[in-house]
Amino acid sequence: MTGTTTLTLGGLLAALLVLVANLHPWYRGGREMRQLAAFGKGFTGAACAAACPGGILGWAHSHAGGIANGAGQQAGSAATGTTAASSLTRGQLTGLSATGAVVVVVAVVLVVLAYKAAGKADKRRIVGGFFVGSVLLLTAGVAGALSWLPGALNGAGDGVVSAVQGAGLL
Repeated sequence: MTGTTTLTLGGLLAALLVLVANLHPWYRGGREMRQLAAFGKGFTGAACAAACPGGILGWAHSHAGGIANGAGQQAGSAATGTTAASSLTRGQLTGLSATGAVVVVVAVVLVVLAYKAAGKADKRRIVGGFFVGSVLLLTAGVAGALSWLPGALNGAGDGVVSAVQGAGLL
């Protein structure tokens, strides 16, 4: 994979700007969880992609960091006149198995279907959630907080395989 797995302060700035842009209307409004649903779907898709060691999902996850680094450095430099190229401690989700990969693909397809059915504003929120999730999961803190995710995906995949085998379908 040729993407970046190192996030800079500029990349973190870009992710935080998108996060704030999505949380601000929710905070100013009724603070109903359904207002965050589209953003959460994108974030969930990003978390699943972050567990992938390669493939198109792993590629999309790793390249979001490069996009964020460039955009954040431009924004930070233009706004403040300083550079934000300092690297942050890297994080990574590891341990996805073949059965967990099945669950990841199904989850991401559900996010894509939600995107296709969404209106213009919710489409932007889903993409924003994916961007923020991918970028933040490059940090040690967020990746560490979600380190349980590959194991949960693997367990869900193992359960699906066991159920299918138990039903005599395999």
